[in-house]
Amino acid sequence: MPTPPSPLRISLVDMNNGVVNQATRCFRRIVDTFSKRVRAVNPGVEVTFKHLQPRNLGEIPDLDVDLVLSSGGPGAPHDGFDDAWGVGYRNFLDRIIEENAARPEAAPKALLVCHSFEIAVLHLKVAQMNQRPSTKFGVMPAYITEDGQHEDFLRPFGYRLFTWEHRNWEAIHIDEKRLAELGGRVLAREAHRRSVVNRGKAILGIKFTNGVDGLQFHPEADKPGVLAWIKKPEHAASVQDVYGEVLYERMIASLENPERLARTFALCIPGWLVGRFNELAADRGWHPLTQPDFDMQAFDVAV
Repeated sequence: MPTPPSPLRISLVDMNNGVVNQATRCFRRIVDTFSKRVRAVNPGVEVTFKHLQPRNLGEIPDLDVDLVLSSGGPGAPHDGFDDAWGVGYRNFLDRIIEENAARPEAAPKALLVCHSFEIAVLHLKVAQMNQRPSTKFGVMPAYITEDGQHEDFLRPFGYRLFTWEHRNWEAIHIDEKRLAELGGRVLAREAHRRSVVNRGKAILGIKFTNGVDGLQFHPEADKPGVLAWIKKPEHAASVQDVYGEVLYERMIASLENPERLARTFALCIPGWLVGRFNELAADRGWHPLTQPDFDMQAFDVAV
């Protein structure tokens, strides 16, 4: 009698500290869609999901997991860094790195977004984390490096993708030697290396090491989530004060552009999930998946 395939275990590490947000809903949408794809190709595979909240509930992730999405959240990356939850979370990252060094075909994989990305930058000492003089927010381009264009979840975008940004901190001055020691590389930057316009010097994407990827921006953002934020009177006023009314209207109009945020929502995290699932497929007895398709309707509708 053939051995049944292993279950697929997915965790969302929610760094929002109990603050009401749109991101958790967006992550759940992405995971739900991905889980349906897994079951369609692997009818015998059970998919389990954990929602963990380290900062406000002290829930620390463990290695009883296959795929980890770790979210953004409010505050500085130093907040709680040496508290019990912060130490536990950073130990968890260390264990994932160790597992991937020992058995990459079987080890858990993690994607770290925004606040989680910032914690990893500090913890692994691959760059400086500096506070920005002002908040950066809105629909913005991220420029994918040559190394980044070889990554399966960034390859569909070529040299640039459009993202939702909302941050007060940024990683700068990459420590190339330290990153090389980890086997990592820079995946995306705030400015194109040939740009004559100074768009900033932040690092927006890093492969920290095999099995651990990080993005400073919010690839989980969907249209209802962005509109819920950007149309609040206080947020609308902030955007218009910083960027002007014309650019504010352009940002809202850009949500209808299938080549911008909608494409990122459809392909970035879903592509990462598929790629990492396929890396584990042989060890777990799963049938691999094809890369996701673009679906504008999914971007438009809140679920």
